Amino acid sequence: MALAGLRWHPQSNGPARYSPYHTLKYRKLASADVITANLPQNAQIDFLRWSADSQKLAFTLTQPDGLELWVLDLKQGVTQCLTEPILNGVWGSPYSWLNNDTLICKCVPPQRGEPPLIPEIPPGPLIQENQGQKRPERTHTHLLGTEHDEALFEYYLTSVLNKVTLDGACQKLDLLAPSVIYTVTPSPDGKFILLTTIHRPFSHEVRASCFPLQVKVIDNAGKLIYQLADLATYERPSTKHETVRQGPRKINWRGDRPATLYWVEALDEGNPNNEVPFRDVLFELDTPFTEEPKQIWRSQYRFRSVRWGKDDVAVVVEGWYDSRKQRTWCINPQQPETPAKLLFDRSTEDRYHSPGVPLMTTGKYGYRVLRFAPEDNTIYLSGRGASPKGVYPFLDKFNLETTETDRLWQCQDPYFEGISYLLDPENQTVITNRQSPTEPLNYFLFNLSDRTNKTPLTNNQDPAPQLAGMQKELLKYRRADGVKLSAKLYLPPGYSVERDGPLPLLFWVYPREFKDAEFAGQVTTAENAFVRPWGASVLFLLTQGYGILSGPTLPIIGEGDTEPNDTYVEQLIAGAQAAVDCVVERGVGDPKRIGVGGHSYGAFTTVNLLAHTDLFQMGIARSGAYNRTLTPFGFQEEQRNYWEAQETYTQMSPFTHVDKVKVPLLLIHGASDDHHSTYPLQTKRLYQALKGLGGNVRWVSLPFERHSYSSREAVAHVLWEMERWCGLYI
Repeated sequence: MALAGLRWHPQSNGPARYSPYHTLKYRKLASADVITANLPQNAQIDFLRWSADSQKLAFTLTQPDGLELWVLDLKQGVTQCLTEPILNGVWGSPYSWLNNDTLICKCVPPQRGEPPLIPEIPPGPLIQENQGQKRPERTHTHLLGTEHDEALFEYYLTSVLNKVTLDGACQKLDLLAPSVIYTVTPSPDGKFILLTTIHRPFSHEVRASCFPLQVKVIDNAGKLIYQLADLATYERPSTKHETVRQGPRKINWRGDRPATLYWVEALDEGNPNNEVPFRDVLFELDTPFTEEPKQIWRSQYRFRSVRWGKDDVAVVVEGWYDSRKQRTWCINPQQPETPAKLLFDRSTEDRYHSPGVPLMTTGKYGYRVLRFAPEDNTIYLSGRGASPKGVYPFLDKFNLETTETDRLWQCQDPYFEGISYLLDPENQTVITNRQSPTEPLNYFLFNLSDRTNKTPLTNNQDPAPQLAGMQKELLKYRRADGVKLSAKLYLPPGYSVERDGPLPLLFWVYPREFKDAEFAGQVTTAENAFVRPWGASVLFLLTQGYGILSGPTLPIIGEGDTEPNDTYVEQLIAGAQAAVDCVVERGVGDPKRIGVGGHSYGAFTTVNLLAHTDLFQMGIARSGAYNRTLTPFGFQEEQRNYWEAQETYTQMSPFTHVDKVKVPLLLIHGASDDHHSTYPLQTKRLYQALKGLGGNVRWVSLPFERHSYSSREAVAHVLWEMERWCGLYI
């Protein structure tokens, strides 16, 4: 069932298209013994959450008629079912830990009855009206359309709140009426619940998350303590990325305090077109919620995130999309008048100088807080470590007062290894995740002072040993205008360029937009990563003797006041030409046996390359959009609407130039694609246009599939279609 931008299973009251776990295993770090939790056969495990003391793990099991709540007690090694299949997981998590012994659950109302029947005769005409306001929305799918849709939405999303204890006792919060519950977030001390509900009027223009919201604090008996906000339907006043909802947003509890609310409010009415000295303000309100909210920080850019540490330390991030600027600050929530300290000021496009992100840990109230080092006001930063020499993750100490950095550890060849968890700061004990070109990802326990002695915690094996001999190479080359480019070249096991000569190659493409040409050429591919295909991956074609050029960088650059997409076609052609020249010069590619393909925006790119170049002998376009007049209020990273940039929209649309496509094109699309830009109609119309013009084109519509493909039937069929098309034309 799909309504208001949501999808769910009406029989189980659970999310649609989720991927459940089937077994649950655990082990103590000090022991090599792996324990398998005792669960029913064919268990479908989801929504896993730890208790605050980390001694119990709750989860749901999906049954044909609903979701059950289960818990694993690690000390006793016992799994236990706590409820009947009554949880409501249609939207969001169906439960949270209230304390170490009690959970708060969203449950189906016991007297819900049968779902409303669709009326045989409509009650009247469908009417929508706008009185002069600008409300540009992207083209979302599965919105409410009728009164019956509204009734179904309310029927399936209405829940009651129950307290469930570890002995299986279930108690309804009688003071709280059944309602359409959005989120349920207990305070860190477990004494209050932050409750967000949705109420009428439901909109037929936007998704459920934009419906009218009521945000309030209740106690764990359901009694209203404080109402924070009653927000109207949110319809965007602008297509700009930094457009946000007016009123309180990002509402949550401070992780380092027992029961202190925080939230953000826009100072520019949520409209980035309004010129103001500050964009957002960060508020907090402590229990008993009777004082005036306290302003603790104002941001000049749009607020991004806050990481709470302790009473006088928090790390906040602000950013602005148009300039790609991002700044990180250290603030003192206790003394808002104290000037914030600037920690980092950088471009989000500059991966080589990324400082990493702060490590977090579970605080005394069970919420995530900053992980502090033994030294005063020193935190840990973990980063990916992209550099001109390669990608080598790292762990740093960072002093918040002096902004000095001390590197504790960095990954070394031949591995790609990152920090998963810092267990003991004083003894520098860590858990890392490590992989190499020949070793799948596994977890290790070791001490930073003794890096040679690592205890393996997992033993994951190669899921596709048939491709163990797959050859991988990072190609580096330049565009005609000097911009640095790169691509991942995959070659079949046993292939030798000297012995076998050029291969049939398939380019798999997806362009990116940049505001700075210098950053567009940065290499962020980890050469030491373990790579195997999964799902409908194009890499499966390696088993059939094809070479794959994956992700050739196709930067679309617009520096200064120039928008990247205004020269999209020219830059796309230049990037593709450089990639073709590189593989031909390398000796692995035959210019008469090169195809191009892509998924989503990559499909859009594929058809553009076929229309504007003669570099490729065929194309494969999966789940794409091809006519930008059908997405008139922005697409991908384009913020202007169609009427502000008609020439760009028209020139970028491969539908406009489809008469120039002279090579075979395979079109694949999920019949239930609900992505806001890629209606299945896009592929249908492109097929009809090519057919009408006499093109060589094949259109495959996959029943029930969404933007990506998940069923075994669809995945297998897509792989068969791609292999067949490559066999016919390259």
